[in-house]
Parts: sequence; structure tokens; C-alpha cells
Amino acid sequence: MRGKRIVENYRFIELVKKYQILDGTMMKIIAMISMVFDHTGDIFMPGVMWPRMIGRLAMPLFSFCITEGYAHTHDRKKYLLRIGIFALISEIPFDLAFEGKIGFGHQNIMLTYFLSIIGLMLYDRIRGTEDPEAEHIPAWKTILGVLAVMGIAVLSLLLRADYTLFVVISVLLFYALRRKHPLIRSGAGVAFLALTRTIGYYCTTGLSLIPLAMYNGKRGKGLKWLFYVFYPGHLLMLALIRSILHV
Repeated sequence: MRGKRIVENYRFIELVKKYQILDGTMMKIIAMISMVFDHTGDIFMPGVMWPRMIGRLAMPLFSFCITEGYAHTHDRKKYLLRIGIFALISEIPFDLAFEGKIGFGHQNIMLTYFLSIIGLMLYDRIRGTEDPEAEHIPAWKTILGVLAVMGIAVLSLLLRADYTLFVVISVLLFYALRRKHPLIRSGAGVAFLALTRTIGYYCTTGLSLIPLAMYNGKRGKGLKWLFYVFYPGHLLMLALIRSILHV
């Protein structure tokens, strides 16, 4: 019986690997397309659900990619700085696109990712290791690290950053479970989002598990700066269209 289970598990793993054809670059492109649908629907088609439903794939995929970037970057301080700079650059286009004016009522998601990375840095610093499965780490250190991330999640609420604690916690889950089986890792992060945000068009959040399950762990080539420029760039474009149409 045990031998049969091992064979079945092996076949399942091989089947999963067969369909893991998406690298990091492809994942980001899917997330970018999804985000365009989401923001276009939000600004120009309020009350229409289908573009917002397509848009539910963006945040889980970007959160996963942010986690991968943090885990594999050679300089985490520079990585944090890049995210912070583009959070500042994106704020005015974000305000103009969604509010038609500059204000502080709602901040862009790059700020949320900036806070999420700070949370991961605190988590690693408190635990004293970047190995999620290190056996010599006392449980209290892991608990304290999680509490530190929860503090960052509260801060994201106070700052009214986009998606607030949902991004911060999902990033932690993707990061803390990165040595687990890909389906467990992705499933935990997506399940958290799907179970906590299921109202209306958020019901399609779970579909993000499909591209995540197809991720092959490879970084992909090129287009590095496109992903940074895309966010404020597409927001600025939407703001200009909104201004022209007087929406």
C-alpha cells in the first residue's frame, strides 16, 4: 500500500511539473493584463463585474512575484528602495486615475508592497535566519516575527494603503511557505485571499491559483524595469483618458 502511494504521489508531481511552463516574467505579464482590466473597469465601467473579475488575478500574482523578488534579490535594501521610489512616483497618477484629484484618502499598492517587504525584513531579523524550515529557531521567535508583520499590516490600514493587510499577510504566507510544495505554498496564499475577500467580483480570486500552479520557479529574462514603470505609467494613461472624457 505504501509503495502504491509513493508511485501515485510521484505521478502527481510529474503531472504538475509537466504544466509548469510559466516563468516570473510571464507571471508578471499576466498580472499586468489583469490589472489593466481591473482598473479600466473600476474607472470607466462602474457596476460592470466582468472586468473586475478578470482583475482579481493581479494582486495575488504580483504579491507572489514580490515575494520571489525579495527571496532572490542580491541586495534587499536596494530592492526595498526601488519599491519605495516607485511608490512615491505612482501616488499622484494613482490619485488622478481613481479620484480625479490629488489626496491622501487612499494610497497606491506599491506602498503596500513597500510595507510588506519591511515586514519580511523584520520577520527574518527577529528569527535570525532566512530559512523557513530551520529547526533550531525557537517557536517564540517565529511568533514574534509574525506579530511584527501583523504590526505592519495594521500600519497599512492606518495609512490606507491599497489592499492593506490582505497584501501584507498574503506576502508573508508566500514567503514563509516557499520551501513547501508549490501547490501548498500557492494554495495557502490564495486561500487566505479567497476566504477573506469573497464579496461580489472577488469570487474569482481563487482562479489565480491556476497560473501560480504553472510557475516553474525560473526568473525569466528581460523586461525588469517594465514592471516598475508599468504601474505608474498605466495609471497616468488612465488619468489622461479620464480627464479627456470628463469621467
